[in-house]
Amino acid sequence: MLTKLQKSKQIEIGKKLIEESRSLIFVDFGGVSVKNLESLRRKLKEIGAQLKVIKKRLLRIAFEKRNLDFNPEQFELQVGTIFSPKEVYEVAGSISKSGVKILGGYDLELKSFFDAEKVKFFGNLPSREILLGQLVGMIAAPIKMLMYVLKEKSKMVDTK
Repeated sequence: MLTKLQKSKQIEIGKKLIEESRSLIFVDFGGVSVKNLESLRRKLKEIGAQLKVIKKRLLRIAFEKRNLDFNPEQFELQVGTIFSPKEVYEVAGSISKSGVKILGGYDLELKSFFDAEKVKFFGNLPSREILLGQLVGMIAAPIKMLMYVLKEKSKMVDTK
Protein backbone atom coordinates (compact mmCIF):
# COMPACT_ATOMS: atom_id res chain seq x y z
CA MET A 1 0.00 0.00 0.00
CA LEU A 2 1.40 3.37 -1.01
CA THR A 3 1.49 6.29 1.38
CA LYS A 4 -0.19 9.57 0.54
CA LEU A 5 3.21 11.14 -0.19
CA GLN A 6 4.18 8.30 -2.55
CA LYS A 7 0.84 8.59 -4.35
CA SER A 8 1.19 12.35 -4.83
CA LYS A 9 4.75 11.80 -6.10
CA GLN A 10 3.49 9.25 -8.67
CA ILE A 11 0.77 11.68 -9.78
CA GLU A 12 3.38 14.41 -10.28
CA ILE A 13 5.63 12.02 -12.23
CA GLY A 14 2.67 11.03 -14.42
CA LYS A 15 1.72 14.67 -14.95
CA LYS A 16 5.30 15.60 -15.90
CA LEU A 17 5.61 12.66 -18.32
CA ILE A 18 2.28 13.58 -19.94
CA GLU A 19 3.51 17.16 -20.43
CA GLU A 20 6.70 15.95 -22.13
CA SER A 21 4.96 13.38 -24.33
CA ARG A 22 3.19 13.54 -27.65
CA SER A 23 1.63 10.10 -27.51
CA LEU A 24 0.91 7.35 -25.00
CA ILE A 25 0.54 3.64 -25.56
CA PHE A 26 -1.02 1.41 -22.94
CA VAL A 27 0.26 -2.16 -22.65
CA ASP A 28 -0.37 -5.24 -20.53
CA PHE A 29 2.97 -6.63 -19.45
CA GLY A 30 1.56 -9.62 -17.54
CA GLY A 31 3.12 -12.91 -18.60
CA VAL A 32 6.06 -11.22 -20.34
CA SER A 33 9.51 -12.39 -19.34
CA VAL A 34 11.90 -9.99 -17.65
CA LYS A 35 14.30 -10.44 -20.59
CA ASN A 36 11.67 -9.31 -23.10
CA LEU A 37 10.65 -6.41 -20.87
CA GLU A 38 14.26 -5.22 -20.57
CA SER A 39 14.67 -5.55 -24.32
CA LEU A 40 11.55 -3.43 -24.82
CA ARG A 41 12.85 -0.79 -22.39
CA ARG A 42 16.15 -0.61 -24.33
CA LYS A 43 14.32 -0.20 -27.65
CA LEU A 44 12.12 2.50 -26.17
CA LYS A 45 15.10 4.35 -24.73
CA GLU A 46 16.71 4.42 -28.20
CA ILE A 47 13.70 6.27 -29.61
CA GLY A 48 13.31 8.54 -26.59
CA ALA A 49 10.29 6.81 -25.05
CA GLN A 50 9.93 5.15 -21.67
CA LEU A 51 7.72 2.55 -20.01
CA LYS A 52 6.31 3.46 -16.60
CA VAL A 53 3.93 1.55 -14.39
CA ILE A 54 1.63 3.94 -12.55
CA LYS A 55 -1.56 2.81 -10.86
CA LYS A 56 -4.56 3.40 -13.11
CA ARG A 57 -6.35 5.56 -10.55
CA LEU A 58 -3.29 7.77 -10.05
CA LEU A 59 -2.79 8.03 -13.81
CA ARG A 60 -6.42 9.12 -14.17
CA ILE A 61 -5.81 11.89 -11.64
CA ALA A 62 -2.71 12.99 -13.60
CA PHE A 63 -4.86 13.12 -16.76
CA GLU A 64 -7.45 15.22 -14.95
CA LYS A 65 -4.78 17.65 -13.74
CA ARG A 66 -3.70 18.10 -17.38
CA ASN A 67 -7.35 18.68 -18.39
CA LEU A 68 -7.45 15.56 -20.55
CA ASP A 69 -10.67 13.57 -20.77
CA PHE A 70 -9.39 9.99 -20.60
CA ASN A 71 -9.87 7.30 -17.99
CA PRO A 72 -7.19 4.56 -17.93
CA GLU A 73 -9.32 2.66 -15.40
CA GLN A 74 -11.31 1.31 -18.36
CA PHE A 75 -8.61 -1.33 -18.78
CA GLU A 76 -9.19 -4.41 -16.68
CA LEU A 77 -5.64 -5.73 -16.85
CA GLN A 78 -2.35 -4.46 -15.45
CA VAL A 79 -1.38 -1.35 -17.35
CA GLY A 80 2.05 -0.09 -18.24
CA THR A 81 2.14 3.26 -20.00
CA ILE A 82 4.66 4.10 -22.68
CA PHE A 83 5.29 7.84 -22.76
CA SER A 84 6.76 9.01 -26.06
CA PRO A 85 7.69 12.40 -27.53
CA LYS A 86 7.01 10.88 -30.98
CA GLU A 87 3.88 9.91 -32.89
CA VAL A 88 2.03 6.68 -32.06
CA TYR A 89 3.06 5.02 -35.33
CA GLU A 90 6.76 5.66 -34.65
CA VAL A 91 6.63 3.78 -31.34
CA ALA A 92 4.06 1.07 -32.06
CA GLY A 93 6.38 -0.93 -34.34
CA SER A 94 8.89 -1.54 -31.54
CA ILE A 95 6.17 -2.53 -29.11
CA SER A 96 4.30 -5.00 -31.31
CA LYS A 97 7.45 -7.14 -31.73
CA SER A 98 8.25 -7.28 -28.00
CA GLY A 99 5.52 -9.67 -26.85
CA VAL A 100 3.55 -7.28 -24.65
CA LYS A 101 -0.14 -6.93 -25.31
CA ILE A 102 -1.16 -3.52 -26.65
CA LEU A 103 -4.33 -2.22 -25.00
CA GLY A 104 -4.62 1.11 -26.80
CA GLY A 105 -3.01 4.45 -27.47
CA TYR A 106 -3.67 8.11 -26.87
CA ASP A 107 -2.56 11.04 -29.03
CA LEU A 108 -2.08 14.01 -26.71
CA GLU A 109 -2.10 16.60 -29.52
CA LEU A 110 -5.34 15.36 -31.07
CA LYS A 111 -6.72 14.36 -27.66
CA SER A 112 -8.01 11.13 -29.12
CA PHE A 113 -7.90 7.49 -28.06
CA PHE A 114 -6.93 4.67 -30.44
CA ASP A 115 -8.01 1.11 -29.79
CA ALA A 116 -5.49 -1.75 -29.81
CA GLU A 117 -6.20 -2.75 -33.41
CA LYS A 118 -5.50 0.73 -34.72
CA VAL A 119 -2.24 0.98 -32.75
CA LYS A 120 -1.13 -2.41 -34.12
CA PHE A 121 -2.04 -1.24 -37.63
CA PHE A 122 0.11 1.88 -37.13
CA GLY A 123 2.94 -0.34 -35.91
CA ASN A 124 2.87 -2.43 -39.08
CA LEU A 125 3.19 0.57 -41.39
CA PRO A 126 6.59 1.06 -43.03
CA SER A 127 8.68 4.03 -41.97
CA ARG A 128 8.18 7.48 -43.47
CA GLU A 129 11.32 7.16 -45.62
CA ILE A 130 10.17 3.86 -47.11
CA LEU A 131 6.71 5.26 -47.86
CA LEU A 132 8.24 8.31 -49.57
CA GLY A 133 10.48 6.01 -51.63
CA GLN A 134 7.48 3.95 -52.69
CA LEU A 135 5.60 7.12 -53.64
CA VAL A 136 8.49 8.37 -55.78
CA GLY A 137 8.71 4.94 -57.43
CA MET A 138 4.99 4.98 -58.26
CA ILE A 139 5.22 8.49 -59.70
CA ALA A 140 8.37 7.70 -61.70
CA ALA A 141 7.14 4.37 -63.14
CA PRO A 142 4.71 5.81 -65.75
CA ILE A 143 7.27 8.40 -66.84
CA LYS A 144 9.89 5.66 -67.21
CA MET A 145 7.49 3.54 -69.29
CA LEU A 146 6.66 6.52 -71.52
CA MET A 147 10.36 7.16 -72.09
CA TYR A 148 10.86 3.48 -72.98
CA VAL A 149 7.98 3.57 -75.49
CA LEU A 150 9.30 6.77 -77.08
CA LYS A 151 12.79 5.27 -77.33
CA GLU A 152 11.45 2.15 -79.07
CA LYS A 153 9.33 4.28 -81.42
CA SER A 154 12.38 6.32 -82.37
CA LYS A 155 14.27 3.11 -83.20
CA MET A 156 11.42 2.02 -85.45
CA VAL A 157 11.44 5.39 -87.28
CA ASP A 158 15.25 5.25 -87.76
CA THR A 159 15.09 1.78 -89.36
CA LYS A 160 12.54 2.80 -92.00
